[in-house]
Amino acid sequence: MSVNIESKLDNNFWNVDINGELDVAGADKVKTHLNSLIEEQPVDIKMDFTNLEYIDSTGLGALIGVLKRLKVNDKDIYVLNARKNVKKIFSITGLDKIFKVEG
Repeated sequence: MSVNIESKLDNNFWNVDINGELDVAGADKVKTHLNSLIEEQPVDIKMDFTNLEYIDSTGLGALIGVLKRLKVNDKDIYVLNARKNVKKIFSITGLDKIFKVEG
């Protein structure tokens, strides 16, 4: 399964929906897309993971790279509506302390 991304700018946030699996096959696509959003307007990103079924270390690495670019402008990535298995990966890796993981 691949990853699908939808994004829109709303109230100084990029709202991004990521669907499918964020793994080695889709990590570059996600990273490129998110970096282009930051270049367009460097604001906080709200990522809705409602339909994200899986994330691996490559997917996490892509998100960390994007977060580093955002932090230069004192901005963050908010992870919203992550499934239990995805939240668990953020928790195990300690990334739940770096990203704003909610609901």
